[in-house]
Amino acid sequence: MNGFFRNVDWSDVAQACLDTIVMLGGSLVLTIALGLPLGILLFLTGPGQPWQNRWGNGVLALLVNLVRSLPFIILLIVMIPLTIVLVGTSLGVAGAIPPLVVAAAPFFARLVETALREVDRNTVEAVQAMGATTRDLVFRALLPEALPGIVAAMTVTAITLISFTAMAGAVGAGGLGDLAIRFGYQRFQTDVMLVTVVLLLALVQLLQVAGDRLVRHFTRK
Repeated sequence: MNGFFRNVDWSDVAQACLDTIVMLGGSLVLTIALGLPLGILLFLTGPGQPWQNRWGNGVLALLVNLVRSLPFIILLIVMIPLTIVLVGTSLGVAGAIPPLVVAAAPFFARLVETALREVDRNTVEAVQAMGATTRDLVFRALLPEALPGIVAAMTVTAITLISFTAMAGAVGAGGLGDLAIRFGYQRFQTDVMLVTVVLLLALVQLLQVAGDRLVRHFTRK
């Protein structure tokens, strides 16, 4: 077994794991901070909603769809000048976070919009009939009722971000993806590739299990 893993530098693996977790954590927090309001706005400006606005909703939807349609590896390259302006570098963990957020926020916003649409219409109408403001409607009815769906959306987004961090390794972003590309692929070190794949799968499984438990916790029986 030790002979098979002779190419694996476990200190490099540990650092790559840490880099991946930092990229995931930082980008997920920013994705939620941007994507949640965007998803709420998409919902509120939609047909039959309090802020119904055909043109505003259309422009928002178009922008979201345009960003979502870009392959992440292309977005990484296109955003290099902007990333340098924002964080001072396009390499490493810091350089990966801006494109990760730009790629994931519209995706998360669409999931939030879908979760809000699934809220029982009778609940929304009852709150509106009581004279609630739009703010009250969002924070006292929509978000509490849609919370299980939003938590599930966070889980899906986090797992998607893990795949994005792996792809970001192609442009020197660091993390397990970078380790897999530089050593597993370019140097044909199968043992390094196997270790990184197993660790990525384990991280995805951990996030999925944690997300499922939170969804069950917040689901009203």
